[in-house]
Amino acid sequence: MSNGPAMSNGVATYITIVVLANIFGCLWLIWWTMRGASKVDPKDTTHVWDDNLTEYNNPLPRWWLWLFISSIIFALGYLVLYPGLGNYKGLRHWTEVSQWQGEDDAAKQALQQRFAAFNGKSLIELSHDPSAMITGRNLFALNCSSCHGSDARGAKGFPNLTDQDWLWGGTEQDVYQTVAHGRDGMMPAWGPVLGHDGVEEVLAYVLTLSGRNPADTHFTSEQVSAGKTRFQTMCFACHGPDGKGNTALGAPNLTDNIWLHGSSVKDIRETITNGRTNHMPAQLERLGDMKVRLLSAYVLSLSQPAGTPQPAEQASGGK
Repeated sequence: MSNGPAMSNGVATYITIVVLANIFGCLWLIWWTMRGASKVDPKDTTHVWDDNLTEYNNPLPRWWLWLFISSIIFALGYLVLYPGLGNYKGLRHWTEVSQWQGEDDAAKQALQQRFAAFNGKSLIELSHDPSAMITGRNLFALNCSSCHGSDARGAKGFPNLTDQDWLWGGTEQDVYQTVAHGRDGMMPAWGPVLGHDGVEEVLAYVLTLSGRNPADTHFTSEQVSAGKTRFQTMCFACHGPDGKGNTALGAPNLTDNIWLHGSSVKDIRETITNGRTNHMPAQLERLGDMKVRLLSAYVLSLSQPAGTPQPAEQASGGK
């Protein structure tokens, strides 16, 4: 019952014989057990069990008999219409592949009809459409919640989508690009280049960028000053001279207090020393354009309750 290569003639013949033999064997068994039933005395108790237990010799009820016969007729009719006898394809030429294809085409057509109302709308407009957002929320739960959480607040290594901090930009085009084609972010390991002292100095300076007092973490002003020099030499190309990041590269804004891989001194030290790698898988090929648009609109709605575009100065960062 597949669309694969036909089985060999020997195997096909064997299956045909076994199937038909079972069906006609059942028919013969019914005939054999019912022969002479009209001559049986229903009061006869010649069946004796365990020396003293007797039972009547009643024939099979007629409705039960016709139920068995109907089942056999149904089986023969099924084998004429559908594959079941070796390589015989049946009059309907049914296969599980054609069945799946038909159901898949019907499902796609139903989705197209359902999504027709969303055509031509921008992501911001979709984010205001309650019906679109119900679908977007369901798509998020099925495809995104395993990484970003059911509440979209993320986890360590997975961005929080409910704030206004964006690694790759928060415009409609940026968010669509992220969902549709995925993103790959990479923070190189600076430990081998900077050495232990260099890592500690850069760490001290990065802490000040987000408003933290280095004295609270036992760093000195000399370490902060040296770290600033190293940062402006090695880190500015991605994070910018002011540490505000670069959405074109997915480089995070270091001047806020949002950290993708943890905000503790230990976590930030680990990031600088050994680097980080993040992968957002592309969804366009798997879900199609309209579902990606609905997902993107839903993500925008999470961080923009009013449905208005973010100011340019807020459309960056994310750690």
